[in-house]
Amino acid sequence: MAANGTIRFLLDGKLCELESADPTETVLNYLRYRAARTGTKEGCAEGDCGACTVVLGELDGDSIRYRAVNACILFMPVLDGKELITVESLRAADGSLHAVQQAMVDTHGSQCGFCTPGIVMSLFALSKKDGAADRNTIEDALAGNLCRCTGYGPIIDAAEQMQMNVSATDPSELKEKVEALKALSRNQTLALTGKSTLTGVEKKYYAPVSIEGLAEIVEQHPDATILAGGTDVGLWVTKQHRELETVIYVGGVAELQKIEDHGDTVVVGAGVSYTDAMDTLGALYPDMGELIRRIGSVQIRNSGTIGGNIANGSPIGDSPPALIVAGASLILQGGDQERTIPLEDYFIDYDKQDLRPGEFVSKVIVPKPKNNQHFRAYKLSKRFDQDISAVCGCFSLTIEDGMVADVRICYGGMAATPKRAAQAERAINGKPWCEETVLAGMKAMEQDYTPLSDMRASADYRLASAKNLLMKVYAETTGSARTRVLERGSAVHAG
Repeated sequence: MAANGTIRFLLDGKLCELESADPTETVLNYLRYRAARTGTKEGCAEGDCGACTVVLGELDGDSIRYRAVNACILFMPVLDGKELITVESLRAADGSLHAVQQAMVDTHGSQCGFCTPGIVMSLFALSKKDGAADRNTIEDALAGNLCRCTGYGPIIDAAEQMQMNVSATDPSELKEKVEALKALSRNQTLALTGKSTLTGVEKKYYAPVSIEGLAEIVEQHPDATILAGGTDVGLWVTKQHRELETVIYVGGVAELQKIEDHGDTVVVGAGVSYTDAMDTLGALYPDMGELIRRIGSVQIRNSGTIGGNIANGSPIGDSPPALIVAGASLILQGGDQERTIPLEDYFIDYDKQDLRPGEFVSKVIVPKPKNNQHFRAYKLSKRFDQDISAVCGCFSLTIEDGMVADVRICYGGMAATPKRAAQAERAINGKPWCEETVLAGMKAMEQDYTPLSDMRASADYRLASAKNLLMKVYAETTGSARTRVLERGSAVHAG
């Protein structure tokens, strides 16, 4: 296993090289305290407010893909081989403002200004996408940026104005950056050793580039923290102040970044981001796509991964209930051996998963929907965007000649793990799909769940909501509900 203990990335088009860095130092702290780039602000330090938003550029063939991310939960070694863009990077050589910044000035899109740099960077990332963004896309791009004083009206006006004024990328400049990033590409593991900037604890960081290399390192360090998007692990550092002594980053493993169509199934690599998985899974199951769109914000979905949401075993993760009712399986790898298990069997108890020492989550196998299969997913939360579920209910029903031929029901937020409603399923399966059957299923659900009360919802609310969501499925699949909202500002007829 070769090692090169230097983090290399581009900043303002120039090569930056860092040796012996703290592997869990956040990009936010580096920018503010070491690079003196204080335009990037610290607000929540947990990926919610967007004040720390920066943009990463990554190679995409002979082009560069730009995405907004939260610097507060992004570890410095993850920058290796990428381009980092901060709000200071947007200023032209002659000192003039970027079109995004100028639009914010022209539309009075800033008052106190604390949130403005992060908003500017979110809009800058949006400007890098092909085609004009509609109102829904603009609102989605801004959902991860909290502004308390300006109001979003002028900011949305700025987003619409900037699209008319943003200049196309200079082809020669793009080519130069592509070549520079290609020169930073690795074909060997990046291995770092550094000390904590706070306690002096020695830490190790590995970033393999192949699944064989990943398997070897995980076997050698079975107690290491496996890092994908950092949307959960980052908070262990910023909020729990944990010292992660050994970190293995999977973002450079090409095999984990693929989505493959295998006929009756789609196989999603564990390192695929929510953003990259959303369209594929949404094309199969529209409700699953919309559920993913409501996970965090654009910044979170650009970093967070499908495999990470599963691997951490959270009882309130939104993707596992939807994948479970779709019949998904999980491929776990240890060394050169693989084993496949139903996704629902991976979750044993709170903070306990069926993962043996030296194993890691490799792929998720998602069956394609069958004829007469109705798939529904609902997220109940206090806010529409950027919020944790109080209850996440997912349902799959196959109806044949008015009878329930197959039913799968799974909830998040109702138990210590994402859990199927076995008793409710038993009360429904093989019965006529009618209100009497649904009411029986709702009653049986009382045997399936004993939810807890917390800051998001009371136990009574959770159980009542879970029952009512089943009735909602019935109303929608029988035509009792005229329309159902799938995304902000649009609706489709019920199935």
